[in-house]
Amino acid sequence: MIGRMNISALAERTGVAPDTLRKWELRYGALSPERTSGGQRRYDSSDVARVKWLLDRLSDGYRIGQAASLLHRDFVPPRGPRALQRAILDAAEESDAAAIEALLDHAFAQPRVEVTFEKAIRPALVEVGDRWEAGTLSIGQEHLVSNAVRIRLERLLADSRPAVRGKVVLACAPEERHELGLLSLGLFLAGDGWRVIYLGASTPVRDAVEVAEINQAGLLGLSVSMPQHIKRLSAGLGPPARRGFSAVLGGRAASRGLASLLGAGYVGDDNRRAVVSLRKHGA
Repeated sequence: MIGRMNISALAERTGVAPDTLRKWELRYGALSPERTSGGQRRYDSSDVARVKWLLDRLSDGYRIGQAASLLHRDFVPPRGPRALQRAILDAAEESDAAAIEALLDHAFAQPRVEVTFEKAIRPALVEVGDRWEAGTLSIGQEHLVSNAVRIRLERLLADSRPAVRGKVVLACAPEERHELGLLSLGLFLAGDGWRVIYLGASTPVRDAVEVAEINQAGLLGLSVSMPQHIKRLSAGLGPPARRGFSAVLGGRAASRGLASLLGAGYVGDDNRRAVVSLRKHGA
């Protein structure tokens, strides 16, 4: 049993400098020391455990703010993609918004978030959708998960990154509101070194073209998931010879034939293969 100790002793036991410990305590509320009658801080074994837990999360790839937020929820990270997928599904069944938030914070803090997305989050989204269609999950439960994922993907793509491979504009077809597939492709492209300019759902094609031209993007990616939105794609795209960029088409309602009619390339629903294909189109 560790008795009460001052900050120097806590630093010695955890290997974290006193200045850093003070910052974690004051800025993030990560420690909860008692005070002596003279107002001096005293720490105990629970503070040692908290610091070591934070160090483990930092080694997992978290930023300190994210780790401290999870610490306040008494969060225990799932071990491995399958466990993470099951935990997300369990949280959806319980309509547990806090648990979903914590699980996704954990997933998006991973060093190779694209891998975590492909192995855990995407299968969870598919299963959530299947359960909604089967009537075992409500629309509200499905939205709890899908909206939380969408927010994190948008936040990640909003981070400014150097355009190592170039710029790509991503947009959904007019009236098309299914955007998770396009967002996930953006995640993989950002990881591959592209500067992603994300326009999102229901974007007029002329507007997407204008953004691509003004920003000198090498690629314009358009997504269409519902067949009734296909006819809105051709207006505004213009003939290939007049474009200053390569156009590519994807989404559930897309096909090679449709892409050929529009003078565009085609990418399927495999994000890794799509990234390799888009390198060639953007070269």
